[in-house]
Amino acid sequence: MSDSDPSRWRKLSREEDRVIVRKGTEPPFSGEYEHLTAPGTYECKRCGAALYRSERKFDSGCGWPSFDEEIRGSVRRLPDPDGMRVEIECARCGAHLGHVFEGEHFTPRNTRHCVNSISMIFRPTESAPG
Repeated sequence: MSDSDPSRWRKLSREEDRVIVRKGTEPPFSGEYEHLTAPGTYECKRCGAALYRSERKFDSGCGWPSFDEEIRGSVRRLPDPDGMRVEIECARCGAHLGHVFEGEHFTPRNTRHCVNSISMIFRPTESAPG
């Protein structure tokens, strides 16, 4: 499902709604994608938009999946209501993803997208036949 029509978006569970719509956070070290290293693409759980490629994922030790680069045009940055952080959301549907931090020197890109696993669906890369 990768349609921009809200009537076609995935129905969310109560916990998914708490994080994705109400801008909550899943507990650290609890998300299913924190340690996943398989090749593939991470998509928005609500609308299906492709957000991150597995090659941009790294282990920051923060308790949430970390990426140093989004798929171009897929993520929007906004000032967080706390006035100190930068919130990230899906550019297509506005689903809350997490926060982005710069200047931590984890990777040469010097950027860390700290993303709630519950905000995403992982689509593995299909292996070539043979």
